[in-house]
Amino acid sequence: MVPDDALALVPRLLAGETRAIARLMTCAETGNDASRPALAQAYAHGGRAHVIGLTGVPGCGKSTLVRALTVALRERGRKVGVVAIDPSSPFSGGAILGDRIRMADIAGDPGIFIRSMASRGALGGLARTSLDAVDLLDAAGFDPVIIETVGVGQDEVEIVHVADTTVVVSAPGLGDDIQAIKAGVLEIADIHMVSKGDRPDADKTVAELKQMLMLGELKQEGWAVPVLATSALTGHGIDKLLGLIDAHRTHLQDSGTLAARRRRSAETRTLKIAEGIIRGRYAAGRGAEAQAIIDRVSARKLDPHGAALALLDILNQGNTA
Repeated sequence: MVPDDALALVPRLLAGETRAIARLMTCAETGNDASRPALAQAYAHGGRAHVIGLTGVPGCGKSTLVRALTVALRERGRKVGVVAIDPSSPFSGGAILGDRIRMADIAGDPGIFIRSMASRGALGGLARTSLDAVDLLDAAGFDPVIIETVGVGQDEVEIVHVADTTVVVSAPGLGDDIQAIKAGVLEIADIHMVSKGDRPDADKTVAELKQMLMLGELKQEGWAVPVLATSALTGHGIDKLLGLIDAHRTHLQDSGTLAARRRRSAETRTLKIAEGIIRGRYAAGRGAEAQAIIDRVSARKLDPHGAALALLDILNQGNTA
């Protein structure tokens, strides 16, 4: 797609046209710099959507919960965007795209837009293109936009830098209390949710999480982090979860912390993109000079900090982007 075509799609995106949204997301996924002006134009029209991040260990029921939340939000007349991050194949780099299959029965609703995207090995499962997709859905009038991540781990907590409200999903019987401590998930959650609440051991998991929160005396910017059990199969707790999400949004707006969070998000995202650009330039060339610098570091003739400054000078030569 040529740049003029991409720019022509922006007014159609702002009108909520499904095909325009999909085509601009494809532009973002291809990584063609020619599409950046269109994406930048769309970005300027965003900032209205409440971004909800759902994360949790694999098998805890995130995808089933996303579907239940989406249906419940549509019943309330909300337009819902979903960006489901699927793990990338280590061989092809492609995504499994399981969420698109699991939610196929509701994907035809014009008030729902679902996009499954590959993590492409990104830290925390959030590739740059995934965040571009969130921007596009925001600009197109979807509110809220739900991001479902691959799953939490020691380094996979960056959803907190992107979402306005982070919901951490646990499940009874998976040892999630230990997982939460290891992964630092207690600190990132605005809401702790125990899925499969119809199981008899769900109350035990809720009690354990509440106890850990009390021991840690954790609050998120004046917000007492709640813990609740839900069942996507029976619908138990879904309305209460939506009420808590809306209450957290109100808290962020009334306390002034929403703007602060979004500024931190903008800073984190900008620095990550800058890092990606540097890595891309390094991989694309500047071969002999760059390698000579690395060789000097390896031989301890130059320290890594000095080498990084020298490398930046080389990589920036002749680059204005």
